[in-house]
Amino acid sequence: MEGWLWAFAGIMAVVTVTLCVKIHLLQKAAEEIERAFADRLKTDTNTLIDISCNDKYMRHLANAINIELRKLRMQRHRFQQGDTELKNAVTNISHDLRTPLTAICGYLDLLDQEEKSEPVTRYLDIIRNRADMLILLTEELFRYSVTISSGNDTAERPVVINRVLEESLAAFYTALNEKGIVPHIQMPKTDIVKRVDPSALSRVFSNLLNNAIKYSDSDLDITLSETGEISFTNTAARLNEIQVGKLFDRFYTVEAARNSTGLGLAIAKTLVEQMNGSISAKYENNRLRICILFPNVNE
Repeated sequence: MEGWLWAFAGIMAVVTVTLCVKIHLLQKAAEEIERAFADRLKTDTNTLIDISCNDKYMRHLANAINIELRKLRMQRHRFQQGDTELKNAVTNISHDLRTPLTAICGYLDLLDQEEKSEPVTRYLDIIRNRADMLILLTEELFRYSVTISSGNDTAERPVVINRVLEESLAAFYTALNEKGIVPHIQMPKTDIVKRVDPSALSRVFSNLLNNAIKYSDSDLDITLSETGEISFTNTAARLNEIQVGKLFDRFYTVEAARNSTGLGLAIAKTLVEQMNGSISAKYENNRLRICILFPNVNE
């Protein structure tokens, strides 16, 4: 009887060891699939997932994932091609519009020198206003196409955020004053240093200040915190949460903004993200707050 027990125990031991080895191999195969799948999502490569395990179920799983990866790669290439074509089209359109617009403005200048009746003068003013809007849109289209085409090719270096913000505010002093906006500014005495492109950051601040001029109800709070968070806050009673949620969308404008192309904040968002920063907008108690945060220099 004892012999049977020992035999049974031996068989169970062998089965247990076999199952443990099987489980270990399956776990290893699952880890290989996980790592390979994450790598394939990050990199544009034709290399498919391969595993060391010969288990037919795990290999079937790997093959099924490879099929979906092929489909995903094809869709990614189509998207990239379409995105490139769109960028080129925007650039070409902005260039093509400049020539006829320049001619229109030239003829309007000539007409201003001629004698004309009051209705004709009024009509010419309307045409001039629409032509100026087209020029503004064309320039913004060109700048936007340049911004999105440059990718992450930014000249980043350690920059004192305080100085760039002060220079931007000084440049907009007249425009803010004409709108009756006296900004309330809070900045720490110590220098806040972030690794950014100073030219791109200046453009971001300019676009945000332009946005404040369009939407603000004559107030503007600008804060630079010790952690480097930059916020632009103003009262904007004519906005709502739905509109604020779309402010960073390309070509989105609201009725409260006149002479707006809908590209200023989209460009700001693109530039901030190219510098590895984040930008967001919140709307509470009729107050619009746009926040920017860049990673620390050592991150």
